[in-house]
Amino acid sequence: MYKTHTKREVSLEFQSHFPILRPSIHSRRANITVKFQDLYGFTVEGNVDDVNILNEVREKVRQQGRVWWALEASKGANWYLQPQITSIAEGIALKSSLKLSTLANAITLKRLIRKGIPPVLRPKVWFSLSGAAKKKSTVPESYYNDLTKAVEGKVTPATRQIDHDLPRTFPGHPWLDTPEGHAALRRVLVGYSFRDSDVGYCQGLNYVAALLLLVMKTEEDAFWMLAVLLENVLVNDCYTNNLSGCHVEQRVFKDLLAKQCPRIAAHLEELEFDVSLVATEWFLCLFSKSLPSETTLRVWDVLFFEGAKVLFHVALAIFKMKEEELLLTHHVGDVINILHKTSHHLFDPDELLTVAFDKIGSMTTNNISKQRKKQEPAVMAELDQRLRRLNTLKMDEK
Repeated sequence: MYKTHTKREVSLEFQSHFPILRPSIHSRRANITVKFQDLYGFTVEGNVDDVNILNEVREKVRQQGRVWWALEASKGANWYLQPQITSIAEGIALKSSLKLSTLANAITLKRLIRKGIPPVLRPKVWFSLSGAAKKKSTVPESYYNDLTKAVEGKVTPATRQIDHDLPRTFPGHPWLDTPEGHAALRRVLVGYSFRDSDVGYCQGLNYVAALLLLVMKTEEDAFWMLAVLLENVLVNDCYTNNLSGCHVEQRVFKDLLAKQCPRIAAHLEELEFDVSLVATEWFLCLFSKSLPSETTLRVWDVLFFEGAKVLFHVALAIFKMKEEELLLTHHVGDVINILHKTSHHLFDPDELLTVAFDKIGSMTTNNISKQRKKQEPAVMAELDQRLRRLNTLKMDEK
């Protein structure tokens, strides 16, 4: 299924076509669980309705691809990669001299991306719009190769944890769970652990980097996508040793849930349910362990263009979609089961993203940044207190 590892290129032979999924006649007659392989090689379990949904989704992807090709024909190839358009996406103030056509292109691009980037264009669009191409251009061309050669054979706590996690990263995948796949993933993760010693390696990054490898055409591009994700797209300190950034995100999410879904938040508080029980994995793995791969990548399409606020939209949408069921729960375990089952069977990205952007109130990056600053002191105080307790215990043990 995958090409031989040449010049560290990671290619998907099935990326340009979409096979129609056909369950057996016995599966169609009896509503039993069937297994099938999705576009990126993951084995998925679902019923016949899930198969039908995936076929509908793939037809929508074909139609969306035709829209992108038509726009390329009318606006010119790579029209969406113009610097002015990406500047607008990054929130830079509009100048009075800015052409209306450029603004119109930016608005068109935002709508297009929310409807999904065609898989064949995804590597190029992500690499440019996310800022990865710009970041790569600031260093010598041989940077990645030099880095991987320089760190080869070195052993650190990060490399030991990476080696431990490699076989546990999407086990059973036809390429990732092979010596070749493990080697490529290891080079990306180890390389980045030396690039940013503050982050080093954090569990969760293995799933993110693995999915980047499946999407991007080269190992090096996957590395730079990981770099721009951690250094520019996501909040600082999300993956550092104390996960302070992640703790801040969880507090912000809890506040947003109370504001956007007050009935759910009040009910969960009665159950003494901590949303971080499910949301921590969502935010650390960027939904790559929770949502079907094609749905995850649709979320990432928007993430790389609009920023980390997208994660809050999507997390809130999952709760919102199951509001009535959640309100009937009486135990924490029931809440976890509903959210787990819901996320793993969200095969229709449009269903999720429609709720995320149309039924969840507006959230700007600026407002979320203010919420983060508000929560930071409490998080740091809590982490400091935890560290003091650990140090006291160590002293007592001596």
